Amino acid sequence: MIVELAPRFLTWDDVDPARHPFDSASAPQVVRSLGPARRVPRRPDVAFGDPAMSAWSWDEGQPWADAMSHALAEHYGRWTVGWRWSHDEGDFDGGPVGNWCCPRDSITTPEETLARVVAALCEWREWLESLAGWFQTYPLVLADVQDQRILWERAAQNLILHVTDRTGCGSGWHGHCHQVLTWFLSHWGLAPDLAQELVEQAIGGRFESWTGPDPVLVEDVAEQLALSLRPDDGERPAVPVPDHLERWLAVRETAPWQDAPDGGGDGPVTPSCDGAAEDIRAFDGALDPARAQGLLAALELLRADAARGALLDFELLRSWQRHVLSTPQPPPFRDLPAFAKGGRERYGIGPDTRARLDTCLAESAYDAERPLPLTARAARAYLDVCFFHPFDDGNARSAFLALIFVLAREGVALDGVSLLRRVTFQADEPQDTLTLTRYIDCHLAETRRKAAP
Repeated sequence: MIVELAPRFLTWDDVDPARHPFDSASAPQVVRSLGPARRVPRRPDVAFGDPAMSAWSWDEGQPWADAMSHALAEHYGRWTVGWRWSHDEGDFDGGPVGNWCCPRDSITTPEETLARVVAALCEWREWLESLAGWFQTYPLVLADVQDQRILWERAAQNLILHVTDRTGCGSGWHGHCHQVLTWFLSHWGLAPDLAQELVEQAIGGRFESWTGPDPVLVEDVAEQLALSLRPDDGERPAVPVPDHLERWLAVRETAPWQDAPDGGGDGPVTPSCDGAAEDIRAFDGALDPARAQGLLAALELLRADAARGALLDFELLRSWQRHVLSTPQPPPFRDLPAFAKGGRERYGIGPDTRARLDTCLAESAYDAERPLPLTARAARAYLDVCFFHPFDDGNARSAFLALIFVLAREGVALDGVSLLRRVTFQADEPQDTLTLTRYIDCHLAETRRKAAP
């Protein structure tokens, strides 16, 4: 599972300044031109410890910050999501940014808030540019690593010290240190997965939150990392991207869906508030009111379809997607292979792809002969839409609507959906299936708890 707006998942290709132009002088104008800049939420005038402040941060502040991250990524590229990676315990722990903390502390007046966004964005960019410069400190060549180990070791040691200095070694600082070392190896030609593996082995879980590593440990990690490198580590042949739709179907067939949690009980539940609609208004509304209006129209339509017990299939999806994308006609099924996650996943296409999707979606209905928990059927429908990727655009929103429909068809609605949006699951990762069921269960159990008399 990947949290779409979490910077810890960024690769060097995602953030390399050489690949992503940025003009800091125009950043204030760009930030103020984005949709979220016109809808900065008002922080309540209560004490930080007041429950109302916590509720506001979760329900309004966080979705707004997510919307700003999404808008920045749309404009500049995904590298920008690090603007919120604050020191210590903020939106994301252990980062290099000091100009932003979290909605509670950093959202004040619109003018002050947008100034903080600009400052944090430029600070994050400056850090990336400084890393690129440090990577080039020594003229390293992987093929000559046998003769250059001392240089590789010294470079790694200096990078660890730079990260400890920049982050302050607060909560979770070691996650970014691990990432920077992985970026360093990727910059010099190692495949990201191999780079990550070697860094994990070198650190060996020895870095800890709130604790700066002693010099002996830093030297040992750097030495172990340098010793692990081989001259041919950068010579891996290019491997064609596999068909991740087929990989998903294999995972789908073997996943232990029957082990999914049951959401705290059976039967319909009416939430204390409409979590799906509120999240759409807070996040999508901050991005673009028209986008939110389209999603809300689709939400209303799917609930009417659920009330009449409609069968979930592509035809139903496209009737909602017409509102999601604001198209004159329901959009067609894609006719070419689709790509996601920066091209790392490819979803094939064949003459029977749409029919296979319909077969899978039909299994979201309750089957007395093969009963599965509602959380499993809702999660499976969501992932089916993600990995069949039926539309040219808006598949994440379509998957979310499919999940909400499966719940609604059995009289269930949620009072919160924060764990179900702005996350990305991997087609060939078996554990992601039950992770999503647990997220649904978490929201469903909490909804039932609040709805109980």
